[in-house]
Amino acid sequence: MATETLTKSGNGKGSKDAAEQALAALPRPVAAYTPDTSPVREDVDLKDRTLWLCRMPYGGSRMLAAAFCSIGLDTRVTPDEDARTLELGAKYTSGDECYPQRIVLGDYLKLVEDQKLDPRKTAFLLPTANGPCRFGQYVGLLRRVLDEQGYGDVEILSFTSADGYAGIGEQAGELIRTAWRAVIVQDILMKLLLMTRPYETEPGITDRVYLECLDIMGEIVARREVSHKERMVALKAGLRRCKEKFAAIPVKRENRPLIGVVGEIFCRLNTFANNDLIRRIEAQGGECWLAGVGEWVWYTNAEAFRRHREEKRRFRKEWLKTFLTARVMHKDEKALLEDFREVFAKRPEPHIHELLDYARPYLPQEGAMGEMVLSTGGAIYLYRQGADGIVDISPFTCMNGIVTEAIYPRVSKDHDNIPIRVFYFDGTNSDLERDVGIFLELARTYKRRKRVTRA
Repeated sequence: MATETLTKSGNGKGSKDAAEQALAALPRPVAAYTPDTSPVREDVDLKDRTLWLCRMPYGGSRMLAAAFCSIGLDTRVTPDEDARTLELGAKYTSGDECYPQRIVLGDYLKLVEDQKLDPRKTAFLLPTANGPCRFGQYVGLLRRVLDEQGYGDVEILSFTSADGYAGIGEQAGELIRTAWRAVIVQDILMKLLLMTRPYETEPGITDRVYLECLDIMGEIVARREVSHKERMVALKAGLRRCKEKFAAIPVKRENRPLIGVVGEIFCRLNTFANNDLIRRIEAQGGECWLAGVGEWVWYTNAEAFRRHREEKRRFRKEWLKTFLTARVMHKDEKALLEDFREVFAKRPEPHIHELLDYARPYLPQEGAMGEMVLSTGGAIYLYRQGADGIVDISPFTCMNGIVTEAIYPRVSKDHDNIPIRVFYFDGTNSDLERDVGIFLELARTYKRRKRVTRA
């Protein structure tokens, strides 16, 4: 391919026409998938198939699976990840893919290769997304690997609003609202778990109560042929039962450093991906405040409004749909959190616009996208809530993690030099106990001299 231009004295300065011809001869970059070019078929038939979900986190996937069950789909969560997961994930990837993709690919391949599931009765859920995250583009890789290995009959469902929730059919509206409520339930139970477990006097009791509550709430979410009003009444009653169960757990009074946890959504929520980092922090004397799943859902809603503004589509049909969706989301979230006002008084979740405003001086929403914005805004929010340190959990080579790691020194300097540490994960062994211990010592030192105290 000829891309030469005339030069003067070898300095590369040629005519404008020559430069334009040279640029035109260069290969064009491959465009990201869109609803029209997605490798996910729009005529997915899930009837007589079992739909499998990866763990992000386990409790969240349990709740989402229950939401799918509420519209009559047999939906389950993949088994525990293990060394076989990473073996299969590495076998069919080049090494350039992110760690979450290796885990998800390995988990799904275990089902067809090891458990010998019938491809004609199997479907996998894999989200897609735009923006800087590579994970949203891996649906094509999963499709190619399945086809090449003889599993072409396995269907892939892409749970994204970009294609109108293809494959779900006329029950999409019902599923979406139930799934949102399931997300709120998962975040509530996770918050109760992390606020209680570090202080339990009987090791393991909080985890047992958490699993019991997943059973209680999963059964309610999965109920079929009930109205949204009836389900809300049942969900609130179930959450009150869970609140009582957690309140009954014997705890000890300790003044532990509070560690805020942000980062890439899969890696921070999947305990296998992050080597159970939160539990390790607890074991060495800390308490964690983890950013939940709902944060990302609210971010996608805020992004939809931003696109409407930029494309001057305000007050049109698309804008109105987004507006009404947000109203319903707020209503359901407020109703489910109503009975936890006092319990979460010292752990209030931020409004999405708070995070975007905090991040703006460093990574404005209009110029950056995805978790790098949320992690930066989240770190500042947690500082303002009195956290003693911030941990960012990200996969190795993750662009979001790399960008925020470059931003964090300035964020820390601007906010009383609060300690912020990025923990990268790629499946290899490291001296994690040592690194956690060092970070917690920094957090304890900061805790003794910090200016912003907890409420």
